[in-house]
Amino acid sequence: MKQHWVLVLSAVFFASLLNGADITPVKKDDRIIFLGDSITQGGGGPKGYVTLVKNALVAKHADLNLDFVNAGISGHKVPNLQARLDKDVIAKKPTIVFIYIGINDVWHFSHKVPAGTPKDKYEEGMKDLVARINAAGARVIVCTPTVIGEKKVGENPQDVLLDEYADLSRKVATDTKSQLCDLRKAFLDFLKANNPENKEKGVLTGDRVHLNDAGNKMVADEMLKALGESATQ
Repeated sequence: MKQHWVLVLSAVFFASLLNGADITPVKKDDRIIFLGDSITQGGGGPKGYVTLVKNALVAKHADLNLDFVNAGISGHKVPNLQARLDKDVIAKKPTIVFIYIGINDVWHFSHKVPAGTPKDKYEEGMKDLVARINAAGARVIVCTPTVIGEKKVGENPQDVLLDEYADLSRKVATDTKSQLCDLRKAFLDFLKANNPENKEKGVLTGDRVHLNDAGNKMVADEMLKALGESATQ
C-alpha cells in the first residue's frame, strides 16, 4: 500500500512538473518587450494590455527592477517584424519577448493593398523571429492571433483562415520549443459563453479587431498567466 501511494504521488508530482514546465517566473532586471501591430501599439494606453501587465507586475515585484517596452506598430505583419527586429527588439536587450501578431497577416487578404502574408512566409517568418530572439539570449512567448469579428466560430468571414494561422503559431511554438499563450482559444471560449446575442463587435473589441477595455484585460490576464502570475483585479 505504501509503495502504491508513493507511485501515485510521484505520478501527480511529475504531471504537475509537465503542466508547468514552460512557465518561468519573472526575475530581477527582466526586460519584457511586447512585439506586434496596432493592437499592441494601442496596448500602451491607460487601459491597454501592455499597461495592465506592467502595472500588475510592478505592484507585485517592485524589488525586481522590471522594464517594459512596447514595440507595436500599426498595420504590421510578420515580415514587418522581421525587418525591424534588430532595431526595435534585439538592440534593447530583452529577456522576455511576447510576439502577438497574425491579425493583419490574415485581415489584409480582404484588402487589395497591402496584401496578407502567405502561410509559408508566415511560418518561416515566425520561426526566424524566434530563432533570432533566442540567439540574443531572450525567451519568446508566442501568442495566437485573436479575432476578426466576434460572432460564433465560422460566422465571421475570415474565421477559417484565422484558425489556420493560429494553428501555424501553435506549430511554431511547438517546433521551436517556445511557450504558447493561446489568446485565440481564450477569446473564443469567452465569446461562446458571453456573447448570447452573437454580436459582431462590442464584447472584447470595439471594431471587430481592436481591443476594448474588456479585451485588453483578457489579453493582460492571459499574458500574466503565461508568466505564472495571477490575473488583474
